[in-house]
Amino acid sequence: MPVDPEVIVDFVFEDGLLFVAVRNIGTRPAYRVSTRFDKPFHGLHGSREVSALRLFRNIEFLAPGREIRAFVDTSAAYFGRREPTKLTAEVAYRSASGERHQHTIRHDLGIYRELAYVEREVRD
Repeated sequence: MPVDPEVIVDFVFEDGLLFVAVRNIGTRPAYRVSTRFDKPFHGLHGSREVSALRLFRNIEFLAPGREIRAFVDTSAAYFGRREPTKLTAEVAYRSASGERHQHTIRHDLGIYRELAYVEREVRD
């Protein structure tokens, strides 16, 4: 039985790096996906407002199971700049039939602040 699209915005912590991901966890495509954050947040050592990326304004088509991930920053740099840890994402999108979907996802990035990780060497 087909399920409507279900789009989430999640923050991913991997090996001391923070990413933000837009993911369709449903079994049907999502259309005209947009996300609004309640607060701006910056990445790349403070040089880029990640929350303002075009990625969050409009994704015309997001296939089932598809994820688009953007690098935010190292966790040390993000928390060192005192970027917001409590963020709310308003996600809106449409199904193939045009039905509108909208929901709110609350995140607390502070849960990653105390996590230990091993820095890996990059080899040529």
